[in-house]
Amino acid sequence: MAKRQKSNNASNRSHAQGYQQGHELPKDKPATLKDLLGGDVLEKLKQQQDQLKAAEEQRKEAERVQAEEARKAEQKRLDNDFEYLLGNSKMDWRKHK
Repeated sequence: MAKRQKSNNASNRSHAQGYQQGHELPKDKPATLKDLLGGDVLEKLKQQQDQLKAAEEQRKEAERVQAEEARKAEQKRLDNDFEYLLGNSKMDWRKHK
């Protein structure tokens, strides 16, 4: 019973805040966060979202480049390892005559 009262009080407060900001909320739909926030706040949130997406893309690209460099370094190390080359070479020497 107490949980139901808390949720009702929270929804009543959100409706009251919407009316305080001068927005007319329809009675058949519950208030959404977009309705309650101002346009400038929404624009700031969208800009922040775009910045976070760009930062994530940069991080993934840097991670990909680092993995590529590690793969190249490992291949270079293996190319200088005689045991590896001997074990992985093809034994058909007739092709190289």
